[in-house]
Amino acid sequence: MATAGAQTTQVLQCDPLSITFSKDINTNEISSPSTLSSLVAASLRLKNDLEPIAFPTETVYGLGALALSNPAVLRIFATKGRPADNPLIVHVSSLSMLRRILPPDYIVPQTYTTLINAFWPGPLTLLFPSSSLIPPAVTAGHETVAVRMPSHPVARALIALCDEPLAAPSANSSGKPSPTRAEHVARDLGGKISIILDGGPADVGLESTVVDGLAPDGHLRVLRPGGVTVEDIQKLFPAGAKDNGTDTDADADAMEIDFADDAMEAAPTTPGMKYRHYAPSVPVVLLVPLPTASDSNSTPSLNSLPSASSQRIAILSHTLGSLSTPHITAQRLFDGLLTLDDSGADLILVESVEESREGLAIMNRVRKAAGETRWIDLDR
Repeated sequence: MATAGAQTTQVLQCDPLSITFSKDINTNEISSPSTLSSLVAASLRLKNDLEPIAFPTETVYGLGALALSNPAVLRIFATKGRPADNPLIVHVSSLSMLRRILPPDYIVPQTYTTLINAFWPGPLTLLFPSSSLIPPAVTAGHETVAVRMPSHPVARALIALCDEPLAAPSANSSGKPSPTRAEHVARDLGGKISIILDGGPADVGLESTVVDGLAPDGHLRVLRPGGVTVEDIQKLFPAGAKDNGTDTDADADAMEIDFADDAMEAAPTTPGMKYRHYAPSVPVVLLVPLPTASDSNSTPSLNSLPSASSQRIAILSHTLGSLSTPHITAQRLFDGLLTLDDSGADLILVESVEESREGLAIMNRVRKAAGETRWIDLDR
């Protein structure tokens, strides 16, 4: 139990293994009385008091509130200190719940059906046309809303118990590393929220992948890399595939990756695009090996490393996980940043990884966390 200011924060235990879902996804059985009690307490706080609570997902811990209640959504922004122009992701527990919040005449495209069948429940967020049910605060005034169905049993059971979608960014102060354990949330938001559901460490460790498939040509755009890799998505759309039998190409070559687009960062349609994110309280420096002549036509200038004599320097390297297992590195990234931040270090050096599979999402997060990038010569 964490206390700060006028509010006491309860950390309520939930056993994910005690929760099972039936085939239609929306109904569940909870065999643990204590887990059920925790979930009921959280749902009552969400619905009766319109207060945000923290809960585990397979990506990171989320700070959830009723997505269809404007007062509840505004409390998310106040609790996190989140800029109002940074949109939120809406979390649903079933396809029927998704349908309830979409425009009545909207037809889900075949590309989305393919993605949903492959990756829902899971760490994939899709952009849909927003409806009159969605408060403008959720979408930051945009005409689209980001939606996903989490696979974590505690998250899905909580949403199903509320019988309403939850808007939920990461459960941390805005700009800080995302929490992957309940204790991370308690250290950061203890005293600002009343309930944290502890369902164990997050399995993925990075936020969801965000995909926009609303363009008239049917092409997919990856707005934010995350728990579902670009390679995983590309496998679903082999070259020459067509969307719903039309002449609209839905092949891998048509996929665009827009998360570094300056214009989109100026008016983000999904979280994680505009502001500096994931940064601990101490400076972070990204270390990138100097490319060989065959790697690049231009050679960047070489930066010297900071002197260790005047600072306590911490290094976040591939000890987090093997180079061949980037999903392990992803799982441990935020925990590593938060642990080193809490260790009293004056500076954190982060080793770069290859930008493929989960490495693309890892480097996306590290670049937003780092205040600068330094090139190093590994041969010297």
